[in-house]
Amino acid sequence: MELLILFVWSFAAATILPLSSEIPLALAVNRSGAWITPVMVATAGNFLGACTTYWLARYAMDRAAPAHSRRVEQASRLVNRYGPPALLLSWVPLVGDALVALAGAAHMRFWPFSSWTLIGKAARYIAVAWLMK
Repeated sequence: MELLILFVWSFAAATILPLSSEIPLALAVNRSGAWITPVMVATAGNFLGACTTYWLARYAMDRAAPAHSRRVEQASRLVNRYGPPALLLSWVPLVGDALVALAGAAHMRFWPFSSWTLIGKAARYIAVAWLMK
């Protein structure tokens, strides 16, 4: 049950909800004495939450703005300026949510988006778990 709560909390924290998933992860690591399973669960939840934000932003941009609108071009320029590696920072509160949404709005290909986002989120959770040990 604790891992399910960690998953749901981590998922929600990757959306625009003002939640932090580090404390639930730290508690799970502290209670279990192990770090691999809690890190994997938190990473999966947070990554899937980011994917949801990405797809919602992509869908909203498709519906709200024509393909060649100024908004789409601005989002594309911003994402293209820094490229997919900027998504290593997708875990940073507030900034990360905006990066994920911009990637979706700019129609960044899903493979680079998911690769860089997953690496960034996993690295953050590994660091939190390591600090708890």
